[in-house]
Amino acid sequence: MSERAPSSGSVSAADTLPPYPEDIVPTQKAPTPVVVMMALAQFAIFLALLAPVTVSLALKIGTLVPKDQEASSLGLVLSVAALVAMVANPIVGHLSDRTTSRWGRRRPWMAAGTVVLFIGLFLIAVAPSVPVVLIGWIVGQIGGNMVLAPLLATIADHVPEEQRGRISANVGVMQNLGILAAAYVASWFTHNMLLLFLVPAVVAMVVVLGYCFVLPDRQVRVHPEPGSWGRLLSSFWVNPLRYPDFGWAWISRFMVILASFLFITFRVFFLENRVGLTTDEAVHTITFGVLIYTIAIVITSQIGGYLSDRTGRRKIFVVLAAAIFAVGTYLLVHVDSVPQFYVVEAVIGAGYGLYWAVDMALVVDVLPNPDDSAKDLGVMNIANSLPQSLAGAFGGLLLNINSDGTNYDMLFMVAAVVALLGALAVIPIKAVR
Repeated sequence: MSERAPSSGSVSAADTLPPYPEDIVPTQKAPTPVVVMMALAQFAIFLALLAPVTVSLALKIGTLVPKDQEASSLGLVLSVAALVAMVANPIVGHLSDRTTSRWGRRRPWMAAGTVVLFIGLFLIAVAPSVPVVLIGWIVGQIGGNMVLAPLLATIADHVPEEQRGRISANVGVMQNLGILAAAYVASWFTHNMLLLFLVPAVVAMVVVLGYCFVLPDRQVRVHPEPGSWGRLLSSFWVNPLRYPDFGWAWISRFMVILASFLFITFRVFFLENRVGLTTDEAVHTITFGVLIYTIAIVITSQIGGYLSDRTGRRKIFVVLAAAIFAVGTYLLVHVDSVPQFYVVEAVIGAGYGLYWAVDMALVVDVLPNPDDSAKDLGVMNIANSLPQSLAGAFGGLLLNINSDGTNYDMLFMVAAVVALLGALAVIPIKAVR
Protein backbone atom coordinates (compact mmCIF):
# COMPACT_ATOMS: atom_id res chain seq x y z
CA MET A 1 0.00 0.00 0.00
CA SER A 2 1.36 3.39 -0.90
CA GLU A 3 1.72 6.26 1.50
CA ARG A 4 -0.35 9.40 1.23
CA ALA A 5 0.60 10.81 -2.14
CA PRO A 6 -0.96 12.46 -5.16
CA SER A 7 -2.27 10.15 -7.83
CA SER A 8 -0.34 9.91 -11.07
CA GLY A 9 -3.58 9.40 -13.01
CA SER A 10 -4.94 12.12 -15.26
CA VAL A 11 -8.50 13.37 -15.59
CA SER A 12 -10.73 13.32 -18.61
CA ALA A 13 -10.39 16.43 -20.71
CA ALA A 14 -13.99 15.99 -21.78
CA ASP A 15 -15.37 16.39 -18.27
CA THR A 16 -17.53 19.53 -18.40
CA LEU A 17 -18.80 19.31 -14.82
CA PRO A 18 -17.39 21.66 -12.13
CA PRO A 19 -13.61 21.30 -12.27
CA TYR A 20 -11.41 19.79 -9.58
CA PRO A 21 -7.63 19.90 -9.40
CA GLU A 22 -5.85 17.03 -11.06
CA ASP A 23 -4.26 16.09 -7.75
CA ILE A 24 -6.43 13.38 -6.22
CA VAL A 25 -6.42 15.16 -2.85
CA PRO A 26 -9.10 17.88 -3.14
CA THR A 27 -8.11 21.45 -2.27
CA GLN A 28 -11.14 23.38 -3.60
CA LYS A 29 -14.48 23.42 -1.78
CA ALA A 30 -17.03 21.03 -3.21
CA PRO A 31 -19.66 22.84 -5.33
CA THR A 32 -23.05 23.42 -3.69
CA PRO A 33 -25.02 21.11 -6.04
CA VAL A 34 -22.63 18.28 -5.23
CA VAL A 35 -22.89 18.90 -1.47
CA VAL A 36 -26.70 19.07 -1.59
CA MET A 37 -27.17 15.96 -3.71
CA MET A 38 -24.52 14.11 -1.69
CA ALA A 39 -26.57 14.75 1.43
CA LEU A 40 -29.85 13.77 -0.23
CA ALA A 41 -28.31 10.58 -1.62
CA GLN A 42 -27.09 9.68 1.86
CA PHE A 43 -30.58 10.26 3.22
CA ALA A 44 -32.13 8.06 0.54
CA ILE A 45 -29.74 5.12 0.90
CA PHE A 46 -29.91 5.23 4.68
CA LEU A 47 -33.71 5.27 4.46
CA ALA A 48 -33.69 2.12 2.34
CA LEU A 49 -31.02 0.32 4.39
CA LEU A 50 -32.08 1.34 7.89
CA ALA A 51 -35.85 1.06 7.55
CA PRO A 52 -35.60 -2.75 7.67
CA VAL A 53 -33.12 -2.70 10.56
CA THR A 54 -35.12 -0.16 12.56
CA VAL A 55 -38.67 -1.51 12.23
CA SER A 56 -39.65 -3.15 8.94
CA LEU A 57 -37.90 -6.51 9.32
CA ALA A 58 -39.30 -6.92 12.83
CA LEU A 59 -42.80 -6.26 11.49
CA LYS A 60 -42.34 -8.66 8.57
CA ILE A 61 -40.95 -11.45 10.73
CA GLY A 62 -43.80 -10.88 13.19
CA THR A 63 -46.19 -11.96 10.43
CA LEU A 64 -44.27 -15.19 9.78
CA VAL A 65 -43.36 -16.72 13.17
CA PRO A 66 -44.85 -17.02 16.68
CA LYS A 67 -43.98 -14.29 19.18
CA ASP A 68 -41.54 -16.46 21.11
CA GLN A 69 -39.48 -16.92 17.90
CA GLU A 70 -39.45 -13.27 16.76
CA ALA A 71 -36.24 -12.12 18.50
CA SER A 72 -34.19 -15.17 17.48
CA SER A 73 -35.44 -15.04 13.87
CA LEU A 74 -34.72 -11.32 13.60
CA GLY A 75 -31.27 -11.77 15.14
CA LEU A 76 -30.47 -14.53 12.63
CA VAL A 77 -31.53 -12.46 9.61
CA LEU A 78 -29.67 -9.34 10.74
CA SER A 79 -26.53 -11.22 11.76
CA VAL A 80 -26.09 -13.24 8.57
CA ALA A 81 -26.90 -10.33 6.26
CA ALA A 82 -24.58 -8.01 8.18
CA LEU A 83 -21.73 -10.47 7.64
CA VAL A 84 -22.48 -10.33 3.92
CA ALA A 85 -22.41 -6.52 4.08
CA MET A 86 -19.09 -6.68 5.90
CA VAL A 87 -17.62 -8.62 2.98
CA ALA A 88 -19.39 -6.73 0.20
CA ASN A 89 -18.47 -3.19 1.22
CA PRO A 90 -14.65 -3.37 1.07
CA ILE A 91 -14.75 -5.53 -2.07
CA VAL A 92 -16.97 -3.00 -3.83
CA GLY A 93 -14.74 -0.20 -2.54
CA HIS A 94 -11.66 -1.97 -3.92
CA LEU A 95 -13.32 -2.54 -7.30
CA SER A 96 -14.63 1.02 -7.40
CA ASP A 97 -11.12 2.42 -6.85
CA ARG A 98 -9.95 0.34 -9.84
CA THR A 99 -12.92 1.02 -12.16
CA THR A 100 -12.00 2.77 -15.42
CA SER A 101 -15.41 3.21 -17.07
CA ARG A 102 -16.16 6.30 -19.14
CA TRP A 103 -18.80 7.24 -16.53
CA GLY A 104 -16.20 7.40 -13.75
CA ARG A 105 -15.27 5.02 -10.96
CA ARG A 106 -18.10 5.72 -8.47
CA ARG A 107 -21.24 6.31 -10.54
CA PRO A 108 -21.54 2.90 -12.25
CA TRP A 109 -21.53 1.10 -8.89
CA MET A 110 -24.03 3.45 -7.29
CA ALA A 111 -26.45 3.19 -10.21
CA ALA A 112 -26.29 -0.61 -10.39
CA GLY A 113 -26.54 -0.89 -6.60
CA THR A 114 -29.93 0.84 -6.48
CA VAL A 115 -31.36 -1.82 -8.80
CA VAL A 116 -29.96 -4.70 -6.74
CA LEU A 117 -31.26 -3.07 -3.55
CA PHE A 118 -34.75 -2.74 -5.04
CA ILE A 119 -34.78 -6.45 -5.96
CA GLY A 120 -33.72 -7.45 -2.45
CA LEU A 121 -36.39 -5.35 -0.72
CA PHE A 122 -39.04 -6.66 -3.10
CA LEU A 123 -38.10 -10.23 -2.18
CA ILE A 124 -38.54 -9.41 1.51
CA ALA A 125 -41.93 -7.80 0.91
CA VAL A 126 -43.35 -10.92 -0.78
CA ALA A 127 -41.40 -13.49 1.29
CA PRO A 128 -43.54 -16.39 2.58
CA SER A 129 -40.94 -17.53 5.14
CA VAL A 130 -37.94 -16.41 7.20
CA PRO A 131 -35.39 -18.09 4.86
CA VAL A 132 -36.73 -16.05 1.93
CA VAL A 133 -36.58 -12.91 4.08
CA LEU A 134 -32.94 -13.76 4.77
CA ILE A 135 -32.18 -14.19 1.06
CA GLY A 136 -33.89 -10.89 0.28
CA TRP A 137 -31.99 -9.01 2.96
CA ILE A 138 -28.67 -10.50 1.79
CA VAL A 139 -29.42 -9.26 -1.75
CA GLY A 140 -30.50 -5.90 -0.31
CA GLN A 141 -27.29 -5.57 1.70
CA ILE A 142 -25.18 -6.31 -1.37
CA GLY A 143 -27.05 -3.68 -3.38
CA GLY A 144 -26.97 -1.15 -0.57
CA ASN A 145 -23.23 -1.53 -0.14
CA MET A 146 -22.72 -1.22 -3.89
CA VAL A 147 -24.12 2.28 -3.35
CA LEU A 148 -22.72 3.09 0.07
CA ALA A 149 -19.03 2.25 -0.48
CA PRO A 150 -18.51 4.57 -3.49
CA LEU A 151 -20.92 7.16 -2.08
CA LEU A 152 -18.89 7.68 1.08
CA ALA A 153 -15.69 7.63 -0.99
CA THR A 154 -16.91 10.72 -2.84
CA ILE A 155 -16.31 12.66 0.40
CA ALA A 156 -12.62 11.84 0.21
CA ASP A 157 -12.67 12.42 -3.57
CA HIS A 158 -14.25 15.87 -3.57
CA VAL A 159 -14.26 17.44 -0.09
CA PRO A 160 -11.13 19.24 1.23
CA GLU A 161 -10.03 18.80 4.84
CA GLU A 162 -11.30 22.17 6.04
CA GLN A 163 -14.83 21.35 4.82
CA ARG A 164 -15.04 17.77 6.08
CA GLY A 165 -16.44 18.47 9.54
CA ARG A 166 -19.58 20.07 8.12
CA ILE A 167 -19.93 17.50 5.34
CA SER A 168 -19.43 14.74 7.91
CA ALA A 169 -22.16 16.34 10.01
CA ASN A 170 -24.43 16.10 6.97
CA VAL A 171 -23.74 12.36 6.82
CA GLY A 172 -24.82 11.95 10.43
CA VAL A 173 -27.90 14.13 10.01
CA MET A 174 -29.00 12.41 6.82
CA GLN A 175 -28.46 8.95 8.25
CA ASN A 176 -30.75 9.77 11.12
CA LEU A 177 -33.28 11.64 9.01
CA GLY A 178 -33.36 8.38 7.06
CA ILE A 179 -34.13 6.51 10.28
CA LEU A 180 -36.82 9.06 11.12
CA ALA A 181 -38.38 8.74 7.67
CA ALA A 182 -38.19 4.95 8.02
CA ALA A 183 -40.13 5.14 11.28
CA TYR A 184 -42.87 7.20 9.59
CA VAL A 185 -42.99 4.85 6.62
CA ALA A 186 -43.42 1.98 9.08
CA SER A 187 -46.26 3.79 10.85
CA TRP A 188 -48.00 4.54 7.53
CA PHE A 189 -47.62 1.08 6.00
CA THR A 190 -47.55 -1.24 9.02
CA HIS A 191 -50.07 -3.56 7.42
CA ASN A 192 -48.94 -3.20 3.78
CA MET A 193 -45.67 -5.06 3.37
CA LEU A 194 -45.22 -4.18 -0.30
CA LEU A 195 -45.28 -0.42 0.32
CA LEU A 196 -43.36 -0.79 3.58
CA PHE A 197 -40.30 -2.05 1.70
CA LEU A 198 -40.69 -0.63 -1.81
CA VAL A 199 -41.33 3.03 -0.98
CA PRO A 200 -37.82 3.39 0.54
CA ALA A 201 -36.36 1.37 -2.37
CA VAL A 202 -37.89 3.69 -4.99
CA VAL A 203 -36.79 6.83 -3.12
CA ALA A 204 -33.23 5.49 -2.96
CA MET A 205 -33.18 4.65 -6.66
CA VAL A 206 -34.43 8.08 -7.79
CA VAL A 207 -32.26 10.21 -5.50
CA VAL A 208 -29.02 8.24 -5.89
CA LEU A 209 -29.36 8.34 -9.68
CA GLY A 210 -29.84 12.11 -9.35
CA TYR A 211 -26.57 12.34 -7.45
CA CYS A 212 -24.84 10.28 -10.15
CA PHE A 213 -25.75 12.89 -12.76
CA VAL A 214 -24.53 15.82 -10.63
CA LEU A 215 -21.29 14.22 -9.40
CA PRO A 216 -18.13 15.21 -11.32
CA ASP A 217 -16.85 11.65 -11.16
CA ARG A 218 -13.80 11.82 -13.40
CA GLN A 219 -12.75 8.94 -15.62
CA VAL A 220 -9.56 7.21 -14.49
CA ARG A 221 -7.45 7.07 -17.62
CA VAL A 222 -4.53 5.04 -16.21
CA HIS A 223 -5.49 1.38 -16.03
CA PRO A 224 -4.51 -0.28 -12.74
CA GLU A 225 -2.35 -3.35 -12.59
CA PRO A 226 -4.18 -6.64 -13.15
CA GLY A 227 -5.93 -7.84 -10.05
CA SER A 228 -5.09 -10.94 -8.06
CA TRP A 229 -6.54 -12.87 -5.16
CA GLY A 230 -3.99 -11.23 -2.92
CA ARG A 231 -5.06 -7.75 -3.98
CA LEU A 232 -8.71 -8.71 -3.51
CA LEU A 233 -8.03 -10.06 -0.02
CA SER A 234 -6.25 -6.80 0.77
CA SER A 235 -9.69 -5.19 0.48
CA PHE A 236 -10.34 -6.38 4.02
CA TRP A 237 -7.14 -5.13 5.60
CA VAL A 238 -5.32 -1.98 6.56
CA ASN A 239 -2.25 -2.80 8.64
CA PRO A 240 -2.88 -1.24 12.10
CA LEU A 241 0.82 -1.43 12.93
CA ARG A 242 1.72 0.61 9.86
CA TYR A 243 -1.33 2.89 10.22
CA PRO A 244 -2.14 2.89 13.96
CA ASP A 245 -4.34 5.99 13.77
CA PHE A 246 -6.62 4.24 11.31
CA GLY A 247 -6.64 1.17 13.57
CA TRP A 248 -7.70 3.14 16.65
CA ALA A 249 -10.40 4.96 14.66
CA TRP A 250 -11.66 1.56 13.49
CA ILE A 251 -11.86 0.23 17.05
CA SER A 252 -13.70 3.34 18.25
CA ARG A 253 -16.24 3.12 15.43
CA PHE A 254 -16.76 -0.62 16.07
CA MET A 255 -17.48 -0.10 19.77
CA VAL A 256 -19.91 2.78 19.36
CA ILE A 257 -21.84 1.09 16.54
CA LEU A 258 -22.06 -2.15 18.55
CA ALA A 259 -23.47 -0.23 21.53
CA SER A 260 -25.98 1.49 19.24
CA PHE A 261 -27.25 -1.71 17.64
CA LEU A 262 -27.54 -3.52 20.96
CA PHE A 263 -30.32 -0.98 21.52
CA ILE A 264 -31.73 -0.54 18.01
CA THR A 265 -32.03 -4.26 17.19
CA PHE A 266 -34.23 -5.04 20.18
CA ARG A 267 -36.04 -1.70 20.55
CA VAL A 268 -39.46 -2.96 19.40
CA PHE A 269 -39.31 -5.97 21.69
CA PHE A 270 -38.04 -3.80 24.60
CA LEU A 271 -41.07 -1.55 24.35
CA GLU A 272 -43.39 -4.53 24.16
CA ASN A 273 -41.84 -6.57 26.97
CA ARG A 274 -40.47 -3.92 29.35
CA VAL A 275 -42.86 -1.00 28.85
CA GLY A 276 -45.89 -3.17 28.06
CA LEU A 277 -46.92 -1.73 24.69
CA THR A 278 -48.71 -3.47 21.85
CA THR A 279 -46.92 -3.79 18.50
CA ASP A 280 -48.81 -0.81 17.02
CA GLU A 281 -48.13 1.28 20.14
CA ALA A 282 -44.45 0.33 20.01
CA VAL A 283 -44.18 1.41 16.35
CA HIS A 284 -45.82 4.77 17.05
CA THR A 285 -43.65 5.28 20.15
CA ILE A 286 -40.51 4.55 18.14
CA THR A 287 -41.66 6.99 15.45
CA PHE A 288 -41.99 9.87 17.89
CA GLY A 289 -38.87 8.77 19.76
CA VAL A 290 -36.85 8.81 16.56
CA LEU A 291 -38.18 12.32 15.86
CA ILE A 292 -36.82 13.49 19.23
CA TYR A 293 -33.60 11.58 18.61
CA THR A 294 -33.20 13.16 15.19
CA ILE A 295 -33.80 16.71 16.43
CA ALA A 296 -31.07 16.17 19.02
CA ILE A 297 -28.78 14.77 16.33
CA VAL A 298 -29.34 17.70 13.96
CA ILE A 299 -28.52 20.21 16.68
CA THR A 300 -25.41 18.54 18.09
CA SER A 301 -24.01 17.36 14.75
CA GLN A 302 -24.17 20.80 13.16
CA ILE A 303 -22.66 22.47 16.22
CA GLY A 304 -20.00 19.78 16.55
CA GLY A 305 -19.09 19.80 12.84
CA TYR A 306 -18.80 23.60 12.82
CA LEU A 307 -16.70 23.76 15.99
CA SER A 308 -14.47 20.91 14.82
CA ASP A 309 -13.71 22.68 11.53
CA ARG A 310 -13.20 26.03 13.27
CA THR A 311 -10.83 24.68 15.93
CA GLY A 312 -9.18 21.99 13.80
CA ARG A 313 -9.85 19.49 16.59
CA ARG A 314 -11.60 16.14 16.26
CA LYS A 315 -10.65 13.87 19.18
CA ILE A 316 -12.14 15.84 22.07
CA PHE A 317 -15.52 15.99 20.33
CA VAL A 318 -15.51 12.27 19.55
CA VAL A 319 -14.58 11.33 23.14
CA LEU A 320 -17.25 13.62 24.61
CA ALA A 321 -19.88 12.34 22.19
CA ALA A 322 -19.22 8.66 22.88
CA ALA A 323 -19.34 9.35 26.64
CA ILE A 324 -22.73 11.08 26.33
CA PHE A 325 -23.97 8.18 24.24
CA ALA A 326 -22.81 5.74 26.93
CA VAL A 327 -24.69 7.65 29.64
CA GLY A 328 -27.87 7.58 27.57
CA THR A 329 -27.53 3.86 26.94
CA TYR A 330 -27.13 3.19 30.66
CA LEU A 331 -30.23 5.27 31.44
CA LEU A 332 -32.27 2.74 29.44
CA VAL A 333 -31.84 0.38 32.42
CA HIS A 334 -34.21 2.64 34.38
CA VAL A 335 -36.82 3.16 31.64
CA ASP A 336 -40.26 1.70 32.30
CA SER A 337 -42.54 4.30 30.70
CA VAL A 338 -42.94 6.04 27.35
CA PRO A 339 -41.99 9.56 28.62
CA GLN A 340 -38.76 8.17 30.11
CA PHE A 341 -38.04 6.46 26.79
CA TYR A 342 -38.37 9.81 25.00
CA VAL A 343 -35.94 11.52 27.41
CA VAL A 344 -33.35 8.80 26.84
CA GLU A 345 -33.82 9.05 23.05
CA ALA A 346 -32.89 12.76 23.34
CA VAL A 347 -29.71 12.01 25.33
CA ILE A 348 -28.62 9.20 23.02
CA GLY A 349 -29.38 11.35 19.98
CA ALA A 350 -27.29 14.24 21.31
CA GLY A 351 -24.31 11.96 21.85
CA TYR A 352 -24.65 10.08 18.60
CA GLY A 353 -25.11 13.25 16.52
CA LEU A 354 -21.94 14.80 17.90
CA TYR A 355 -20.07 11.52 17.47
CA TRP A 356 -21.04 10.90 13.86
CA ALA A 357 -20.48 14.50 12.78
CA VAL A 358 -16.86 14.57 13.88
CA ASP A 359 -15.90 10.90 13.68
CA MET A 360 -16.52 10.71 9.92
CA ALA A 361 -14.23 13.73 9.42
CA LEU A 362 -11.64 12.11 11.69
CA VAL A 363 -11.77 8.88 9.69
CA VAL A 364 -11.28 10.67 6.36
CA ASP A 365 -8.38 12.61 7.89
CA VAL A 366 -6.54 9.39 8.82
CA LEU A 367 -7.13 7.43 5.60
CA PRO A 368 -3.78 5.86 4.63
CA ASN A 369 -3.92 6.41 0.85
CA PRO A 370 -6.08 8.75 -1.28
CA ASP A 371 -5.77 6.36 -4.26
CA ASP A 372 -7.50 3.64 -2.21
CA SER A 373 -10.03 5.81 -0.40
CA ALA A 374 -13.07 3.68 -1.26
CA LYS A 375 -11.26 0.47 -0.30
CA ASP A 376 -10.03 1.93 2.99
CA LEU A 377 -13.47 3.33 3.78
CA GLY A 378 -14.75 -0.15 2.99
CA VAL A 379 -12.44 -1.54 5.66
CA MET A 380 -13.76 1.13 8.02
CA ASN A 381 -17.29 0.10 7.09
CA ILE A 382 -16.55 -3.34 8.53
CA ALA A 383 -16.65 -1.48 11.85
CA ASN A 384 -20.22 -0.49 10.89
CA SER A 385 -21.48 -3.84 9.61
CA LEU A 386 -19.70 -6.35 11.86
CA PRO A 387 -21.30 -4.93 15.04
CA GLN A 388 -24.72 -5.27 13.40
CA SER A 389 -23.98 -8.93 12.87
CA LEU A 390 -22.71 -9.41 16.40
CA ALA A 391 -25.48 -7.34 18.02
CA GLY A 392 -28.19 -9.85 17.12
CA ALA A 393 -26.34 -12.86 18.53
CA PHE A 394 -24.55 -11.07 21.39
CA GLY A 395 -27.67 -9.17 22.41
CA GLY A 396 -29.72 -12.35 22.31
CA LEU A 397 -27.17 -14.03 24.58
CA LEU A 398 -27.31 -11.16 27.08
CA LEU A 399 -31.12 -11.14 27.06
CA ASN A 400 -31.24 -14.87 27.67
CA ILE A 401 -29.12 -14.72 30.81
CA ASN A 402 -32.57 -14.68 32.39
CA SER A 403 -34.66 -17.74 31.66
CA ASP A 404 -37.43 -15.61 30.15
CA GLY A 405 -35.10 -13.91 27.65
CA THR A 406 -35.84 -10.35 28.81
CA ASN A 407 -32.70 -9.29 30.68
CA TYR A 408 -32.67 -5.77 29.26
CA ASP A 409 -30.73 -4.43 32.26
CA MET A 410 -27.74 -6.58 31.33
CA LEU A 411 -28.12 -5.69 27.65
CA PHE A 412 -28.00 -1.95 28.23
CA MET A 413 -25.30 -1.96 30.92
CA VAL A 414 -23.01 -3.88 28.61
CA ALA A 415 -23.88 -1.48 25.77
CA ALA A 416 -22.91 1.50 27.96
CA VAL A 417 -19.53 -0.04 28.82
CA VAL A 418 -18.86 -0.81 25.15
CA ALA A 419 -19.63 2.81 24.19
CA LEU A 420 -17.21 4.10 26.84
CA LEU A 421 -14.49 1.86 25.44
CA GLY A 422 -15.23 3.40 22.05
CA ALA A 423 -14.62 6.85 23.53
CA LEU A 424 -11.29 5.82 25.05
CA ALA A 425 -10.07 4.26 21.79
CA VAL A 426 -9.83 7.68 20.12
CA ILE A 427 -7.30 9.05 22.63
CA PRO A 428 -4.16 7.31 21.18
CA ILE A 429 -4.70 8.80 17.69
CA LYS A 430 -1.76 11.12 16.95
CA ALA A 431 -2.25 12.54 13.44
CA VAL A 432 -5.47 14.34 14.38
CA ARG A 433 -5.82 16.76 17.28
